[in-house]
Amino acid sequence: MKLRIKGNSVRYRLTKTDVTTFAEKGYVEERTQFGTGVFIYAMKVSDEAAITATLGNNLVMLSIPATMAKEWTDTEQIGMKTTIPQGTQGMELSILIEKDFKCLDDVDEDQSDNYDNPRTPGQIGNE
Repeated sequence: MKLRIKGNSVRYRLTKTDVTTFAEKGYVEERTQFGTGVFIYAMKVSDEAAITATLGNNLVMLSIPATMAKEWTDTEQIGMKTTIPQGTQGMELSILIEKDFKCLDDVDEDQSDNYDNPRTPGQIGNE
């Protein structure tokens, strides 16, 4: 699972194994060691009516409604997106959760557990 943060935008990208773990256990996390501390980002299935996000104790937690989680994990749906109001200044937190595709460019990272990219030459509609 990857995390990208830019301004008030948070994006999670999950590999096939991450999606399977989330579907089977209702929870998936990634940990990054920072000196003596650990930064954790995670997703869990919840009874909430909408996607929520919390931050505390070095943990960014996205809570996904059970019906949304099931539809996303059980289908070809690529992602889930929402915006969450932040305070009274009109600011919003943008959340995007996606299945991680293989890059079209050559990269050094292992992509064997990523989803096939629908824009790969030779795929239907990309000839």
